[in-house]
Amino acid sequence: MENKTQTFTFHVQGMHCKACILMIESELEEVAGVSRAIPNLTTHTVEITGNFELSTPEEVARELSQVLEPRGYSLSVEKKQHTVNWSDFTTAVPFAFAFAVLFILLQKLGIVNFISASDVSYSTAFMIGIIASLSTCMAVVGGLVLSMSATFAREEDRVRPQILFHVARLVSFFILGGVIGALGSAFTLGTTGTFVLGLLVGIVMLILGINLLDVFPWAKRFQPSMPKFLGKHALGVSELNHRLTPLLVGVATFFLPCGFTQAMQLYSLTTGSFLTGSLTMLSFALGTMPVLALVGFSSFSVKNSPKTGIFFKSAGLIVILFALFNITNSLVIIGVIPPVFNF
Repeated sequence: MENKTQTFTFHVQGMHCKACILMIESELEEVAGVSRAIPNLTTHTVEITGNFELSTPEEVARELSQVLEPRGYSLSVEKKQHTVNWSDFTTAVPFAFAFAVLFILLQKLGIVNFISASDVSYSTAFMIGIIASLSTCMAVVGGLVLSMSATFAREEDRVRPQILFHVARLVSFFILGGVIGALGSAFTLGTTGTFVLGLLVGIVMLILGINLLDVFPWAKRFQPSMPKFLGKHALGVSELNHRLTPLLVGVATFFLPCGFTQAMQLYSLTTGSFLTGSLTMLSFALGTMPVLALVGFSSFSVKNSPKTGIFFKSAGLIVILFALFNITNSLVIIGVIPPVFNF
């Protein structure tokens, strides 16, 4: 019996940001029989069109979930009620508070700001990179690395592509971060321009932090991202099997839809300096490097940990603290409020 084109709408569990849309669409459209997949972050659903041998929506959802589960997503016919595990905060709040106290102490001692860049020190950019590499917002980058690794693993070539990828990523973040910084100087931002962009950085980070808490699902729609066509083409690079592919993938990660990356790019623009912009983005990329290296050589994912909720809530609170520091400093710059943090 000839299959007919069918369209199903499934609810998606594990969707957190616009990077997830890109990953889900890419994974599903590679499945035999699927002609189109349209994820929707607002409703947490995906509309799938294709020719399916399975007779019921439940069977289709179960089959496609097996494809998505390695990325941390699953499909269901019925909408599952969003629940918040408030008990996670009993551990997350003290941990975030201890982190903030430690960070302030290290700032006072001059240990983490030995090379500082205005309001955001390079050490802060490095810490944000660590958080970003473990967050759901970097799922698409981790998926890119895994896809590339799988492509070259078929030829038993694992180490060389990883080295080329990380070298290209660090070099491209340094150079492109510098270009963004230089553009800032060309526009002569001034006090008002610096305030506006600094405030935008703080707001973007605030949205990222709130989304990591996973308490307000509606906030996910406000998370910024690169234009979809850029991210989709960058993701497709990993499927090529060419000696230069790891280099191209490393450069492509600069343009992928990660809100943390966009926040650091916005900040680099405010610096008005090629060197400061370069070092800021390099510090951020170095922060993401250890976890991405683990992803490349294994199936490591913080999503698989039983303490995932505690980690994301702790990370969310820390990012919110960074955001509040940045917003406060921006308001100090234009004289709206007196200096609050003297470190």
